[in-house]
Amino acid sequence: MSRRRTAPPLRTFATAAALALLGALLTVLAPPASAQAAAAGELRGGEALYNSGGYSCTLGFNAVGSGATYGIIPGHCADVGSSWSADVGGSRVNVGTTSGSSFPGNDYGVVRYTNTSVSYPGEVKGSGGAPVDITGAVDPSPGMALCHYGRVSGYHCGTVQAVNVTVNFPEGVVSGLFRSNICSEPGDNGGPAFSGGKAVGIIIGSTGNCSTGGVTYYQPIKEILAVYGLTLS
Repeated sequence: MSRRRTAPPLRTFATAAALALLGALLTVLAPPASAQAAAAGELRGGEALYNSGGYSCTLGFNAVGSGATYGIIPGHCADVGSSWSADVGGSRVNVGTTSGSSFPGNDYGVVRYTNTSVSYPGEVKGSGGAPVDITGAVDPSPGMALCHYGRVSGYHCGTVQAVNVTVNFPEGVVSGLFRSNICSEPGDNGGPAFSGGKAVGIIIGSTGNCSTGGVTYYQPIKEILAVYGLTLS
């Protein structure tokens, strides 16, 4: 997947494909959303969010805090657009606005949901797209079993290879990441990574692809929740 670049000899999104990280991980596509079409439906981790700039990103997890509901996405994704829509109930509808982001240094952001006609469950897509109930969050550790869901590549599993990894992006250094031996593709950025029913992180970059093999980098979820004072839905 073309992502940014990372410190080790990996070809991360950031390279000449650096904009491919922003432009591939974000993937252009999107007919405009209907203003607030009252489409009853659900938006869960692993599904696409489209921003006002015409790009898309994968939603990681839903969370709650201070009486509001939020979607967790990469910071480099949150920085590209302030208004977000999603395909819910058969229609493209506006769902919220960016309320915070951090990139580089970190790579996370949050979307505050404003469309009350949509449900934001504490589930993510798993094998075959079936929902997986997420009941909490854990820190990554080497050897931990891990699965992730990418909007483009779908569901894949493997293990955590390393923690406290630093990656160099064109925009700057991002540290405190973890890496797995699981492949991913452009457009998967933001996808949820989980171990059983526990959230572990969100995809922010990778090297290789799902045809020849590769590795994926993630922002740990517990740090994001602590920074914004959130609890997983």
